[in-house]
Amino acid sequence: MPETTFAIPLWADLLAVGLGGVQGALFASGFTGRRLDLLGVAIIGIVMGMGGGLIRDLLLNSTPVTLQTNWYLITAVAASLVGMLLAGVFQRLNRLIIALDAVVIGLFGAFGTSKALALGLPVVPAVFIGVCSAVGGGILRDVIMGLPVAIMHVGSLYAVAAGAGCFVLAGLDAAGVPLGAAAVTSVIVTAVIRLLAVIFDISLPEQRRLHRRKVAVETSAIPIVTADPPRRAWLRRPRPRPRPQR
Repeated sequence: MPETTFAIPLWADLLAVGLGGVQGALFASGFTGRRLDLLGVAIIGIVMGMGGGLIRDLLLNSTPVTLQTNWYLITAVAASLVGMLLAGVFQRLNRLIIALDAVVIGLFGAFGTSKALALGLPVVPAVFIGVCSAVGGGILRDVIMGLPVAIMHVGSLYAVAAGAGCFVLAGLDAAGVPLGAAAVTSVIVTAVIRLLAVIFDISLPEQRRLHRRKVAVETSAIPIVTADPPRRAWLRRPRPRPRPQR
């Protein structure tokens, strides 16, 4: 892999954080299991907006970039509050929100993979860092709210889309493509796969279905021995004899 020096532009990083904060606020406002106040919504927005970057930097054993300036926290809090106040408007723009969600996944995945490659990590660990960065905010959100982790359920492809985009980025970088162009391509690939999964309801096979299919295949190979039903004449009641006519 050629040596690369890649710095995430501040505006792009803040854009991803802001979109993540809006998504966290929309999730909190539409969640009926628990009632959240302004502080709770702001925390969910911060987790969604900054969680992926924090996980990325912790895995790379580097100082968290999101804590080196005031703008990340300010952007996450402001975006989460705007998302909560305009939740009704955003709910009517559901298609736009889904598209933005796909772009956010692609951005965090591309940023994580790019930084890992710039630090000299091999391809597979770099892709792993990118996927963790892409889905890290959602995982932290579900853990904090005491919910089952979304990416472990049957549903649209989150981690798979992020992984595909990250692999594309790593492959283009290994081929000598400038890392900035490779990152843009990665975002596009991730967003397209994610949107196609939502539109056509594509998901990975369910574990229980695979288990049932395996059991069905195994049991179909077992010969079924049938025997004639036993005669139970003794259970038959004798027919009454007709009485002779006088």
